[in-house]
Amino acid sequence: QFDLVESGGGLVQPGGSLRLSCTASGVTSDYYAIGWFRQAPGKEREGVSCIRRSDGSLYYVDSVKGRFTISRDSAKNTVYLQMNSLKPEDTAVYFCAADLIGRTGILCGAQDYWGQGTRVTVSA
Repeated sequence: QFDLVESGGGLVQPGGSLRLSCTASGVTSDYYAIGWFRQAPGKEREGVSCIRRSDGSLYYVDSVKGRFTISRDSAKNTVYLQMNSLKPEDTAVYFCAADLIGRTGILCGAQDYWGQGTRVTVSA
């Protein structure tokens, strides 16, 4: 079992910042990658940013490059998503997800476990 709990969402004005946190519990000693996805109203879920456990390789979707930063604290089993220069189009429910075995070898590909999500609203 692999439990993921997100926090840090909320309402922020355009240009503002938020930091999302995802704390993992359960079998946390062995997974392939972990990261963040989002789903905006009326849109499909998309991978935002993921990090591979073995070598720290990173993935960012083009729309957040230069604005979002993923990081992890292994001692706390926590992964963060620092979101700066937020735009209204970043409004979505953000989910933390874990890929246990990397069956595709693709970061932010198929995931095995999902958190419940935290809502981010960017609006004036």
